[in-house]
Amino acid sequence: MEVLKIIIPIRMNGERLDASLAEMLPDFSRSKITAWIKSGDALINGKNFKPKDKVIGDEIIDLTLNQKQSIDWAAEEIPLNVVYEDEDIIVINKQFGLVTHPGVGNWTGTLANALLYYDPTLSRLDRAGIVHRLDKNTSGLMVVARNEKSQKYLVEQLQNHSVNREYSAIVYGHMIAGGTINQPIGRDSKDRVKQAVSESGKEATTHYRAIDRFKSHTHVKAILETGRTHQIRVHLSYVGHSLVGDPMYGGRVRFPKKASEELKEALRNFKRQALHSKKLTLSHPISGEIMSWKVPLPDDMLELLSVLKEFDY
Repeated sequence: MEVLKIIIPIRMNGERLDASLAEMLPDFSRSKITAWIKSGDALINGKNFKPKDKVIGDEIIDLTLNQKQSIDWAAEEIPLNVVYEDEDIIVINKQFGLVTHPGVGNWTGTLANALLYYDPTLSRLDRAGIVHRLDKNTSGLMVVARNEKSQKYLVEQLQNHSVNREYSAIVYGHMIAGGTINQPIGRDSKDRVKQAVSESGKEATTHYRAIDRFKSHTHVKAILETGRTHQIRVHLSYVGHSLVGDPMYGGRVRFPKKASEELKEALRNFKRQALHSKKLTLSHPISGEIMSWKVPLPDDMLELLSVLKEFDY
């Protein structure tokens, strides 16, 4: 346990307490500071205050930095494909079928559980250092923070859209060209599990272009500018090119006219959305170096593309 003594400068007179501390403690997130104030870990002259309370200046803040676990998820020995790691970040190629973090119906067997086994110190961080997520059945690259400072700066990069995330997808339909989908996404009013293009939703932008075109399918590159839940799945479905293996946004399996039995079987047996986070580029949260990682498509998507090519002849 560490206690920091902080004196609020006179120049901050009239500012909110949480805003003042956020400015003075740039290595910690505003949400973390707010949580400390609410929990009583940040006291002004020995007394509790609210985050919105105004400061005068010259107040003495006693900030208790507890090293206790911030989460109580279990550590589990689950294989991880670590692409890169240093003392500040871990980059992982997540396998499909793995939920990102525990929640209703999935309290164990998640990426977070695996990370806590791989590096027990992640228990001190919110969400075990996870700063963004991939759907259970989406595979590919994710970055995880190893300390508070890295977590704060990675979240900021994601919020200001400076993290480049490139995906590969296999979709229904013959896509003629690429483009940009700039449509807000929010909760589907008819199905609370789903997302949908909605005027009341949050801003969402996806850039896409065709990589390979087949008779009735297209291999697509998609680049996220924002990171809404199910964004690529929702946006591509919105423009008439839903992902193969995605019954939530694409409906039943569809077969091309005169499809071979091999192609029918391949489409029928593809049991997850054909989506893979292929490339990740970001600024290292500590050194500032621009770093990039790229991983190949998983075997199931490569096999499906191979069958599609054969049918195309």
